[in-house]
Formats: sequence, structure tokens, C-alpha cells
Amino acid sequence: MSTVRITKEFVFDMAHALYKYDGLCKNIHGHTYKLQVTLQGEINTDENSTKNGMVIDFGELKNIVKPEIVDKFDHALVVNVAHDMKADISHYQEADKFIELPFQPTTENLVVYFASIIQNKLPQHVRVFSIRLYETPTSWAEWFADDNAHSKNL
Repeated sequence: MSTVRITKEFVFDMAHALYKYDGLCKNIHGHTYKLQVTLQGEINTDENSTKNGMVIDFGELKNIVKPEIVDKFDHALVVNVAHDMKADISHYQEADKFIELPFQPTTENLVVYFASIIQNKLPQHVRVFSIRLYETPTSWAEWFADDNAHSKNL
């Protein structure tokens, strides 16, 4: 059997504000994020399987990432729950797309969070190998399973 890595890319727009940040990103601003999800697993060699020749069907990966990440975060305003923005932006709280997270919504923290979400939804024979989240075309964060093998976060 052969181990192979496959990658699927997703794009979504999201706004955030960084709590207690000492620069411009403390203000609400947005990015077009590009999320690259790389999975690793054995190629299915069962000739009777409809998934013969695949590690996982790309459609199955899309069915995990789209509802769990893209649909939730696309066009959302994401803030740290500690950032008490309620008085300033109370009209956003009525929207479906106001998300409070228990951490600073940086690209680094988001990529770790997304890796956890995806890994918990995958079939056992496949694992997240890496996740790359672009905040801009020239700035991104990467998460690798091997770097986090001993971590309790995933």
C-alpha cells in the first residue's frame, strides 16, 4: 500500500479584531482567507469499493470543511470573547455571523482550531497532515501534525 497526501483549497472572507493589540489590527478589518487542507492516508486498493484508488473522496473532505469552517466563518465578524465589544457593536450580535472565540482570532490560533475541527470529523484511516491558512497572499500560518504529535490540543 502507498501513503499519499491530498490537498483541497477553500476560500472565505472574514472580519476580525485583535483584542489589546498594539497596532492597526485592533480595529475591525477583513481578509480573504485561503485555507489549504492536506490529508494523509493509504490509498484504497479494494477493487470492489466505489472509493478505489482514493485516500478520501475530495467531496467528503469538502462536506467536512464547508459546513464546519467555511459556512460558519465566511462573512463573519470574529472576536476574542474577552474583547467586550457588546456596547460598541451591539447591532452585530443580532447577526448570524458574529462569532466569539475563547482565544485571539489570529491566523496562528485559527489554523490550530481548524485542524482540530477537521481531524475530529475525519474517518479513522485518514489524518490531517497539515493546514495552511493564508490571511493575505503573502502571509500565512501552517500547522503540521508531526509538529503537534505530543500536543493535547488535537
